[in-house]
Amino acid sequence: MSIDMEQFKTTFIEESLEGLDIMESVLLEMQPGEAEADEVDNIFRAAHSIKGGSATFGFQDITQFTHVVETLLDQVRSGQRAVTQEAIDLFLQSVDIVRDMLASAQEGFDIDQAQVAAVQAGLERMLNSTPASEPAAATPSDDGATDEHEHGTSGEAAAPAGGGWAITFKPFPDMLRSGNDVVRLFRELAELGEFRAEADLSAMPALVDMAPEEACISWQVTLRGEIPREAVAEIFEWVDDECELTIHPLDEAAALTPVTAAEPETTAVAEAPVVQAAPPAAERRSSERRKSRSAGAESSSIRVSIDKVDALINMVGELVITQSMLSQLGEDLTLDKVERLKDGLSELERNTRELQENVMSIRMLPISFAFNRFPRMAHDLSSKLGKQVELKMSGEQTELDKTVMEKIGDPLVHLVRNAIDHGIEAPEARRAAGKAETGTVHLNAYHQGGNILIEIRDDGAGLDRERILAKAVERGLIGASEGAGLSDAAVYAFLFEPGFSTAAVVSDVSGRGVGMDVVKRNITALGGAIDVQSSPGEGSTFTIRLPLTLAILDGQLVRVGEQTFIVPLVSIIESLQMEQGRVNAIAGAAELYKLREDYLPIIRLYDAFDLRPDSTNLTDGLLVVVEGNGRQAGLLVDDLLGQQQVVIKSLETNFKKVEGLSGATILGDGTVALIVDIGGIIQLSQGGGQTRAGSAAA
Repeated sequence: MSIDMEQFKTTFIEESLEGLDIMESVLLEMQPGEAEADEVDNIFRAAHSIKGGSATFGFQDITQFTHVVETLLDQVRSGQRAVTQEAIDLFLQSVDIVRDMLASAQEGFDIDQAQVAAVQAGLERMLNSTPASEPAAATPSDDGATDEHEHGTSGEAAAPAGGGWAITFKPFPDMLRSGNDVVRLFRELAELGEFRAEADLSAMPALVDMAPEEACISWQVTLRGEIPREAVAEIFEWVDDECELTIHPLDEAAALTPVTAAEPETTAVAEAPVVQAAPPAAERRSSERRKSRSAGAESSSIRVSIDKVDALINMVGELVITQSMLSQLGEDLTLDKVERLKDGLSELERNTRELQENVMSIRMLPISFAFNRFPRMAHDLSSKLGKQVELKMSGEQTELDKTVMEKIGDPLVHLVRNAIDHGIEAPEARRAAGKAETGTVHLNAYHQGGNILIEIRDDGAGLDRERILAKAVERGLIGASEGAGLSDAAVYAFLFEPGFSTAAVVSDVSGRGVGMDVVKRNITALGGAIDVQSSPGEGSTFTIRLPLTLAILDGQLVRVGEQTFIVPLVSIIESLQMEQGRVNAIAGAAELYKLREDYLPIIRLYDAFDLRPDSTNLTDGLLVVVEGNGRQAGLLVDDLLGQQQVVIKSLETNFKKVEGLSGATILGDGTVALIVDIGGIIQLSQGGGQTRAGSAAA
């Protein structure tokens, strides 16, 4: 029976990427010198698992590369080699190489073979160098024999055995449950020399009592050739605590543990299976796309805790009970059962809401998935720039929708790079300013209302308000006499103008302001906003506000003529009935409403979307005061209909992109309601763009 390994390949790659994340995290914490045993064990096991799995799927390039990494790690683990900064850097580069190899195996594009060869050459050069420390020699016992091997075998020299090895391998019943595979172990043994295995079926239960997931076969293996004992033991290292194992030279094995010929009905001969390497993919991608893919890959799967699954199953059970009750009522509905029907419908509404919340929670992941890339980035950038930077992270367990998290990754990368490159000063500049030589960049995430806030805070030099103003005047964004009256927030907003930069020299790492328009555009596309605060000499804080999910929205239903719109609740400040005496017209077109001490632009939604209202008289309608992209405005509507949580449907996917609208939803009566993009509609009104929204809503 053949097994289709393709169905497991995606799982292997995702688990391998998690293992690489563990390796990278531990390596970044590791300091030159003697490493902690637990640290080395963690990265050794990750490398060993990747090597074994890649061999199973025929990824020979990954197997060969990780074998060298694993061998070096084994020397460190056994105390033969001390941890040096060169070794840490090489291991970190190896993590990058294996990531690219895995991405290549999954997507089928070419990787930079010269870079792979360079890193592998560095690993092999280190492997062939004299270790920093030598292992202690084996201590002979009283009878002249060396200490027993950790697997329970009699000790023998590590040198190759001329005739080969006799191996007795008895897996514990639960070995297969941990994902280990006898076939893979035997295939690796067969690569070392002439291989033959005899199966001992004496412990095999009757067919009716057999559990497929339990191992019940023992093996007598003969491996011939000049093979180092370490090479044999290494193959079984991953299962050393899940089996009984003895390894003896063939000539010694006959005297120590003579092999008794087994009965024909209880033995079987297993030849080493042959697994062919996966064929190269026909379609290749460029190295630029490789870099993009490895920098921010979107995972096609998601891990869900069993508690969330159990809650979902329980909720479905309650929903089935409620549905059964309503079905019984519907079979013989009479007036005296109306109250029971109402109660049942209320129960159905409650169950549906809880089911929706439980389903949405499955997509929620801790933001640590997005934060985990930054320790490595801070390590590499600080080394490249000659700065001392400490990266602090808090709120890593704050949960965010998977889709939002994947799309916020690139803006966060840009902001963190900016903070390290242009926010944190060089050590000598910090000393001159009376600061510690090590600067701090702090990533923090927390919930506030229906949003998640992400702060990127540094204790660097801060933003130069006057320099930003001078650049804005130079570019014609503001008049020379207008800057003094602007608030700090208005000045810092110039940073997000396309191509705006105050840097005297453009860095190949980043430039505060360069690309910031893209950062803001990406955040706005997610329904979020970004705020900047800064103090000269003390540092800057960039705060990103995002919705928890892109799929569900709490909205206020409003009516304009015969059309229903939804205004996001998070954008609404207040609603009011207007007074004619507070309305002012400017230049014969723009209308402003005086609300307390502020003047708000009035946006007539029926003009923006070419609709026929109940009345064109301002005092006959209602004004919904909203805020978007840091600006406030008043939306003129005919009526407020109520609040509702709605499921967002994409207009761009199902129709086309419409300026001023962010999506649509289907209401309980089956009609379609359009969701207003507050930031977009304010921008349209200021640019005279109501006609661009056109008759899409009509």
